[in-house]
Amino acid sequence: MPDRSHYAWPFLDDAHREQAHALEQWAAARLSDEHEADVDAACRQLVADLGRDGWLRYCAGKAWGGAFDSIDTRSLCVARETLAWHSGLADFAFAMQGLGSGSISLAGTETQQRRYLPDVVAGRKLAAFALSEPDAGSDVAALSTTATRDGAHWVLDGCKTWISNAGIADFYCVFARTGEAPGSRGISAFVVDAATPGLEVSDRIPVMAPHPLGTLRFSGCRIPADALLGAPGEGFKIAMRNLDIFRTSVAAAALGFARRALDEALGRATRRRMLGQMLADFQLTQAALADMATGIDAAALLTYRAAWVRDRLGERGTREVAMAKMVATETAQQVIDKAVQLFGGLGVKSGMAVELLYREIRPLRIYEGATEVQKLIIGRELLRQFEPPKSGG
Repeated sequence: MPDRSHYAWPFLDDAHREQAHALEQWAAARLSDEHEADVDAACRQLVADLGRDGWLRYCAGKAWGGAFDSIDTRSLCVARETLAWHSGLADFAFAMQGLGSGSISLAGTETQQRRYLPDVVAGRKLAAFALSEPDAGSDVAALSTTATRDGAHWVLDGCKTWISNAGIADFYCVFARTGEAPGSRGISAFVVDAATPGLEVSDRIPVMAPHPLGTLRFSGCRIPADALLGAPGEGFKIAMRNLDIFRTSVAAAALGFARRALDEALGRATRRRMLGQMLADFQLTQAALADMATGIDAAALLTYRAAWVRDRLGERGTREVAMAKMVATETAQQVIDKAVQLFGGLGVKSGMAVELLYREIRPLRIYEGATEVQKLIIGRELLRQFEPPKSGG
């Protein structure tokens, strides 16, 4: 069983520790870290299994079948770290139910929440978050998909790409320009059912860690006026609030991958004989393991601090979240790379656990805000909060 001693840290409560223990047992019995031949079918099944056994309760509020009154960031982190240790696709399936429906939890009307969230929690409907465009990734304010009011409807036109669950989602939370003001202030959010005429999945995108990704095209896609989430022009704020919640859990997923890599490296070092001794007996090996373990603990402290700031202090914690996401994903990349090196030739053999981890971790340094974007966020927040000293006499 993986080391979970960090769950004793004061950032977490007994409920989180109980969740971690129960989910660990479930994951050990149900999940495999092998990449599936039919990713779509595997993802649908994982969502159904997670919903049936109650693990998607952490993706919505109690009113709609959730575990807490509102989304608890620490529970998301515990779930993603545990699932990522066992299966990158299971982590993905869980995360997209939360991220994909998070805008409805944050800004949806009671009618909208009742229509979608119980089915998300039960695993009956797959959710998706449609924000990125070919020319608007990190620069969200540059998006060009439009939503035009036409009587009792909105009409969507444009393209979204790099959309997780594209092609298998039952609904998409879509962000489009409605023009109330320039830049980010003229963006609104909508929930669009996958079967709506004028919406098509125009392309599927194969990636190094097999996950369902694709491109959506909207051409005269008419949706009812009550598909609007929140008020017109509030879409950017909704998207950023949603990302602030789930970006912390990206850091937790990176921790899960990194811890699995360390466990694999420890197993290899204590089994592999080389030059008359065990690989673990070499000081270089011990130094590498020490760097890996220390980096993981540092990243975990930042991750659970960020989650605690949101849950217990009630703050967005934008700076803390950005630090956690940056450090955890970059550290995990370094840890996994060291694990591959310790495995030698076997480390790059297709299907080996560390090889799979190597492919899983690389996208995490890009999606939900690349490392470079996190640095900009941290710097901006530092400058915003800085109070220059008053000049002395």
